[in-house]
Amino acid sequence: MFQQTPSPTPAAGGTSNAEAMKSMGFDHLIHNFDFLGWIVFVVLVVMSFASWYFIIANAIRNSMVRGRADKVISGFWNNGSTQDAIRDLEAQPKGEPFSKIALDAASAVAHHQQASTGAGRLAESLSRSEFIDRALRQAVARESLRLEGGLTLLATVGSSAPFIGLLGTVWGIYHALIKISATGNASMEAVAGPVGEALIMTAFGLFTAIPAVLAYNFFNRSNRLTYAQFDEFAHDLHDFFATGARVEGQK
Repeated sequence: MFQQTPSPTPAAGGTSNAEAMKSMGFDHLIHNFDFLGWIVFVVLVVMSFASWYFIIANAIRNSMVRGRADKVISGFWNNGSTQDAIRDLEAQPKGEPFSKIALDAASAVAHHQQASTGAGRLAESLSRSEFIDRALRQAVARESLRLEGGLTLLATVGSSAPFIGLLGTVWGIYHALIKISATGNASMEAVAGPVGEALIMTAFGLFTAIPAVLAYNFFNRSNRLTYAQFDEFAHDLHDFFATGARVEGQK
């Protein structure tokens, strides 16, 4: 009689490897953090939330500034009365930069006129044109600085988050090596957890850094266009308030 060949049983190694792979998940990572692991994780979480806050805030602010710029500028030049134009500028939202630049120029003109008729020596030391130019430079610098809010943080996150994640990666690999040396076991079960921790921390660092880098480059480009509009508007305002005549092409 022929003997029945026993059916092959599943390899024990395959089952153990499958079980070991389960320890590479995020849940296992959270439950096996040590002190340094928690520091790295919390720092990356804070960086991620802070960068996304400034990404959203800057996107809303830049969209409002760019959306109102042409309306504010054309409204000023198309208004037949300078006083009415100034009142329209004063009615603009607090964060609207173009109106603030024009209002500073108008305020400089009024201040210089008062000094010229009074006992002060401002009119003798600075001409009308120089005083307006100084006020416009200060206004443009102030509004440009406001547009840059959050960009330093985005640049910092974009440049440092990958290295912070790499610190978590190195620490996870170090744990794997310590575990191997302590147990003499280099199986999947021994190294899956620390290696999974290392990979997740690498991915988390990149996940934090990439949006910050992309947003920084985008806002930097967008701000340069707005700075150019600031300069053009400021030059036209200087000519208008210094001479009293509207700029050719803005009538």
